Amino acid sequence: MDMTERRGRILEILDQDGEIGVGVLADQLAVSRVTVLKDLSELEERGLLRRERGLVMFDSTDDVGRRMARHYGIKRRIAREAARSVASGETVMIESGSCCAFLAEELAGIENGGGEAAHKNCTVITNSAFIAGLIRRAPFCRAVLLGGDYQKEAQVMVGPLARECSEHFFTDKLFIGADGFVPETGFTGKDLLRSEMVRSMARQARHTIVLTESEKFFEQGVVSLLGTEDVSDVYTDGDIPAGTEAFLLSKGVAVHKA
Repeated sequence: MDMTERRGRILEILDQDGEIGVGVLADQLAVSRVTVLKDLSELEERGLLRRERGLVMFDSTDDVGRRMARHYGIKRRIAREAARSVASGETVMIESGSCCAFLAEELAGIENGGGEAAHKNCTVITNSAFIAGLIRRAPFCRAVLLGGDYQKEAQVMVGPLARECSEHFFTDKLFIGADGFVPETGFTGKDLLRSEMVRSMARQARHTIVLTESEKFFEQGVVSLLGTEDVSDVYTDGDIPAGTEAFLLSKGVAVHKA
């Protein structure tokens, strides 16, 4: 198990157990306590978890780190595939989903230690303070954080001021997440204010691109996000239902499977 796989496994274990001791974690991974502590320090620096009195935990159920931990490997592959669509020097918009946070890491070259992706010199316009915090660690990636009302747990900017800020920018690509999909109405979300923000950002982008695991195509959020006609591409994994993929393709949406 290499470093990236091990750190992904740490997040998966934490997602299952809620919290765990450092020594127990080292035993489960069959590595030294020193190795685990190095991994935990890096993950904590990235805002994916926190440590307290020898225990490792997430902040809350809506914490970005916790959402990134669920299906870590799948989301990482989806983000890596989507990152290939971004050209060197390009300015893109990225909203606050967990797959989107992985995309920001890929563009900034964080997980690969500043490799090829880090030299794209991208500018990322985002309403996610979490994503902006990730990018601050990358010397070859610039962040523009949209201001607004701050949702503390999700670390995201929403509301009228954030929507007004988004109107000052125009990009070729906007990357968003989704919490569900209904063929009759399109992609859905769970939070009204975040969904309103996505729609505002989508009006400023030529192409809106959805990054989501295939399981979301079996779910339905409580809030309408975007209609199928408003989406140009979907990046997901190979378990997307065949009927859903055929439907998306029939509507002119390109489907990319990682």
